[in-house]
Amino acid sequence: MNPYQAYVYAYPHKTAYRPFSVSQPLRDVWSGEALDALFLYLHVPFCEMRCGFCNLFTRTGAPEELTGAYLDALDRQATAVLDALDGKGSFATAAFGGGTPTYFAAPELERLCDIAGRFPGFGTVPLGVETSPATATTDRLTVLADRGTSRISIGVQTFIDSEARAAVRPQKRAEVEAALERIRAVGFPTLNIDLIYGIDGQTPATWMHSLNAALAWHPEEIYLYPLYVRPKTGLEHRAQDWDDHRLSLYRIGRDHLLAEGYEQVSMRMFRKPSAHANGTEYCCQTDGMIGLGCGARSYTSRRHYSFEYAVEQRHVRSIINDYVAEKDFTTARVGFDLDDDERRRRHLIQSLLQAPGLDRTLYKSHFGTDPLDDFPADLGTFQEHGWLETSDDTIRLTPEGLAYSDAIGPALFSPRVQELMASYKAR
Repeated sequence: MNPYQAYVYAYPHKTAYRPFSVSQPLRDVWSGEALDALFLYLHVPFCEMRCGFCNLFTRTGAPEELTGAYLDALDRQATAVLDALDGKGSFATAAFGGGTPTYFAAPELERLCDIAGRFPGFGTVPLGVETSPATATTDRLTVLADRGTSRISIGVQTFIDSEARAAVRPQKRAEVEAALERIRAVGFPTLNIDLIYGIDGQTPATWMHSLNAALAWHPEEIYLYPLYVRPKTGLEHRAQDWDDHRLSLYRIGRDHLLAEGYEQVSMRMFRKPSAHANGTEYCCQTDGMIGLGCGARSYTSRRHYSFEYAVEQRHVRSIINDYVAEKDFTTARVGFDLDDDERRRRHLIQSLLQAPGLDRTLYKSHFGTDPLDDFPADLGTFQEHGWLETSDDTIRLTPEGLAYSDAIGPALFSPRVQELMASYKAR
């Protein structure tokens, strides 16, 4: 089986979202939902450059008047969401993503934090923020540290300049090292470094070089991402017969980090053992997520909603322009409704792809059934491959199963979601 089919960071994928036949007021969407431990996410769809592998909802560059207008729209959307929650929401964790949140200048980051600060708990709950080597400046980092950021994640991808160029990421190692030095100087409880394997020209030796260069900074977390070539990205036409190479590099990276004392949390995430993970734990059973900004999703237990999605720059810019002009954020217009089967699948997928696995007792308390009875064919196939181990309490992936996470996740997608994703026209 091809081990690299799709990165399942959420279920269902946004390409399964469609406009709702009737827009539903947010107040009704959130009525009856558990609101005591919500996740707050603010999306910043701006970057200083577009990497060749990137299919995130973001645009390169933005005139000053656009970033200001975007923050105005975020503020209007925050007002609508707070009104829909009617003062009842309590937040357990928060994140700024994108794009590159630190594309914003320091005063704009202050305003971003002010908008987030309208939600109860912000400033006291764990906050994670994405950054890049070029935008991790001392003034920006200082704002984030002062406003309670507990985790900084920097996309490095490689410490070798020729590999960065091959990934269409024009950065120099000196720039990366300078950014890491500034991050450590300002001080954050958790530093995460993202690395990518499978880049053209990358060998086991150069991969180890980047791993060791990252480890020299003693990051609390390291994410290892396989390179994907996706439609409408800069690497779209790159040859893709390279699964064995990526799998070999993954195993080298996994084994090296485990030998260095890191624990594996998922196929991608490796973390130094600690009693305090600074809010980096991901509770896949928590449905309550409030997303602000075009490109952000929001989750309730039965409805996921967002804005239109695109990768190609002209479409992204059009969606951003529509967002900043929007005056009414009181309804959910685009998304996906989850029936009982989809809710079970979501719980199974997002539990199984984490190293601790699925808690069968928790699953039964939610749905009144056992996952082995609900998904006998799929889970039986995984067991035959040696990817799954079960006990009375837990179903979890074996180490080899974790290596095949990007095949196991998509294999569990429902026929409905597969059909919607297949009929989605990338733009």
